[in-house]
Amino acid sequence: MRRGITPPGRPVLSLSLRAERSGNVSPDRTEESIALSAKEKNQRCLRFARHDRKRGAALLLALWALFLLGALVMSWTLDVNSRLTISGSENRILEAEAMAASGAEVALNPAIRPSSPNLERNFSTREGYRVRLTGEGGRLNINWLVAGENPMRVEILRRYLELKGIELNERDHMIDCLLDWIDPDNLARLNGAEAGDGYQPANTLLTRIDEMKRVKGWETFTATPGWDDDFTLNSSGPVDLAWASRDVLRAIPGITDPMVERFLQLRAGSDGKEGTADDTTFKSIDEVRSALGLSAQQFQALAPYVSFKDSVMRAVSIGHSGETTRVVQMVFRRAGNIPQMITWREF
Repeated sequence: MRRGITPPGRPVLSLSLRAERSGNVSPDRTEESIALSAKEKNQRCLRFARHDRKRGAALLLALWALFLLGALVMSWTLDVNSRLTISGSENRILEAEAMAASGAEVALNPAIRPSSPNLERNFSTREGYRVRLTGEGGRLNINWLVAGENPMRVEILRRYLELKGIELNERDHMIDCLLDWIDPDNLARLNGAEAGDGYQPANTLLTRIDEMKRVKGWETFTATPGWDDDFTLNSSGPVDLAWASRDVLRAIPGITDPMVERFLQLRAGSDGKEGTADDTTFKSIDEVRSALGLSAQQFQALAPYVSFKDSVMRAVSIGHSGETTRVVQMVFRRAGNIPQMITWREF
């Protein structure tokens, strides 16, 4: 057998063992070799452990990166969705405002009457407008009632407050405070109030209906929803009987409740609704007098406080886009073919 070739079936011995068996290596040398071999194994194990730890740390970093990326994607998606929702809502608001303005423009046309079908229009299943056109003269002009302290005019306001459930003492307080608010002096009336303790009357006529909220005694009344529905500052003054509400008509001295009910039924027509095509159109104030059931003599006593066909009108236009609505309220004077705008409010 040639040297250097291990026969089949015989185990391969390491060089150290061969040397030891052959007697060429000392026992100490053999132990040293074994120790070195164990040390190398330990070092390899340590290297593998460090490598495993590095791979574990890299895996954790990768997972954190994926988590953060996912969170960023979710945040971006929610932000885009929120922006789209806001954008859609803003578009609907603009569309509703445009519809309300369109209805208001239609109402300004001199040929348009309160019962005109053009005051209600739908341009699609989701867009349209509806306008209510009424005479501003049917409301109580506060400045006209209190200016000059005409007892008969002030009595109309007093009766109106009584119809609204205001007690006698409170009514006197409200009326006196209102008169103190608009008069030029600083002398308080019996139940009124002038400047003091942070309260300062304007000492001039009202410039806005909302100013009544600042008048002493009116705080509770003006906090009620719809408190100003029957009030104005923009009419010619006397109450327009063709447009006056039930409570305004009842507040006029000399007009009884049965007169008011009969007149309102006649004015609204057979369908019982104001502002429709079958409404009674009065051609003169004498026709109104007859409808109220007043004699010429009775009506003569009321003549300074009532009117017919005041030229000032109020239009409330409600525009909608889907479920979103916007309102335009304007007061204007019809003077020939060119209307004169008095107020324009959007809300």
